[in-house]
Amino acid sequence: MRYLGLDLGTRTLGISISDETKTIASGLTTLRFEEGDYDAILDDLRKILEENKIEKIVLGLPKNMNNTLGDRAETTIMFQKKIEELFNIEVILQDERLSTVAAHNYLLEADMSRKKRKKVVDKMAANIILQTYLDIEKGRK
Repeated sequence: MRYLGLDLGTRTLGISISDETKTIASGLTTLRFEEGDYDAILDDLRKILEENKIEKIVLGLPKNMNNTLGDRAETTIMFQKKIEELFNIEVILQDERLSTVAAHNYLLEADMSRKKRKKVVDKMAANIILQTYLDIEKGRK
């Protein structure tokens, strides 16, 4: 069984997956949709959950820097509830402040072109979200 990491944007859903030991996160894919049309990606998400035997989802929660919840966080919480109900799976919210910034910095350090960065940044942000959660879980044990 594995965990799935999600980074929900306005038009993309970055997805990462853990290894079987739940130690290492790896970028999987990015789903694209029309702005705000989250229902458009649910069938693809269902396939990923089934094909990879996912037992838990870690969804990035975009808090404001002062730790408050804004509009994007409220949208994320609604998405969390929707996928919990539809797929009968636990969805953990993981603080994702600066995960996209960190993803951009990693890709810049790798000297990746802007065009290539745009294609993988959401998947990389999902990877950072999931890896952060995995590291916290390992620290608790």
